[in-house]
Amino acid sequence: MAIISSKAPSPESPLPPQGPRKSAPDSLLPSGNYPEPQSKLLLEPEATPEENPSTKQEETLRPQRLSEYIGQKDLKEVLNIAIAAAKSRNDPLDHILLYGPPGLGKTTMAMILATEMGVTCKITTAPALEKPRDIAGLLVNLKPGELLFLDEIHRLPKVAEEILYPAMEDFRLDITIGQGRSAKTRSIALKPFTMIGATTKVGALTSPLRDRFGLIQRLRFYEMDELSQIVSRTAQLLNTPITLEGTEAIAQRSRGTPRIANRLLRRVRDYVEVKASGPITGDLAMKALELFNVDPLGLDWTDRHLLTMMIENFNGGPVGLETMAASTGEDAQTIEEVYEPYLMQIGLLQRTHRGRVVTPAAWKHLGYTCPEEQLSLFTSDAILSGTELER
Repeated sequence: MAIISSKAPSPESPLPPQGPRKSAPDSLLPSGNYPEPQSKLLLEPEATPEENPSTKQEETLRPQRLSEYIGQKDLKEVLNIAIAAAKSRNDPLDHILLYGPPGLGKTTMAMILATEMGVTCKITTAPALEKPRDIAGLLVNLKPGELLFLDEIHRLPKVAEEILYPAMEDFRLDITIGQGRSAKTRSIALKPFTMIGATTKVGALTSPLRDRFGLIQRLRFYEMDELSQIVSRTAQLLNTPITLEGTEAIAQRSRGTPRIANRLLRRVRDYVEVKASGPITGDLAMKALELFNVDPLGLDWTDRHLLTMMIENFNGGPVGLETMAASTGEDAQTIEEVYEPYLMQIGLLQRTHRGRVVTPAAWKHLGYTCPEEQLSLFTSDAILSGTELER
């Protein structure tokens, strides 16, 4: 084994030429001496000198304590109990799985939990853990009680997932040294840590991985008053004056999602700084959001185009998914996963066994009169009892 000294070599004893360095395969990783993970998505709560200004601004908008977190009342009560119990026993938190639509605060909640427990939170995403050495390096370098936040955990590679099983359950890392008949398995003890997984597709997780989480909690959409408080708080942090009517106008169009509310607030702020002066009022907010094609229900241009096409070309439906994709020029998967869920949540679209149908509420919202024959669809047994969707 060659020892490389940090001292500069003298002219009398030049170093022998060295060939290119070869990396050892994952199965030959030395015990107790793992390299740092290759993922560049690993973040610490403290800022770095080269931090992106937009990322730094985003961090300032996040609440730092559970008491500052707006909304998710039931979730906060459960976590408060878990934090108090863990502190009383001087133990780390149990593993937590947070799931729900994007933009509801899963990452923010993980960082708050780290602050409440007085530890750091290491953040990465499941697709970044391509090799066993990536996940092994993360686990070995964790300090006692630290939080490891794994976003998009449903996309975790199978090899990395199997490494997590003993790590989460027994705080043990099993590695294989050698190959073939000479292969040996060794176990490395890990320091107790807390895994926090976040996903938008909890059903995509395998049962063995899902069952290893002690707390499985869903984040729900936010109510109007909660979104108004979030908009007001963000405006204060951004030094942007806003009236109560302005916060309500933005909250109404935020689709129940804080991330969208903060994004709309920034766009309205830009509009007011260029086109007007003074605080953001309700009228100014509505004018700005109309310019950005966001209507009072939070529908954008594509949402309205999708519904209008179904009404004008197909009399409101039923319309098949592939037909909708061909008529609008949008990808079928994009329609199904991006646009349809919100339209269904607010009652403007229905899925039936014959296809998609525009509801009378959507006809009215878009300024159309729903014909009698279309109204009868919503009282027929075929619509009410349909369970299989047309693809």
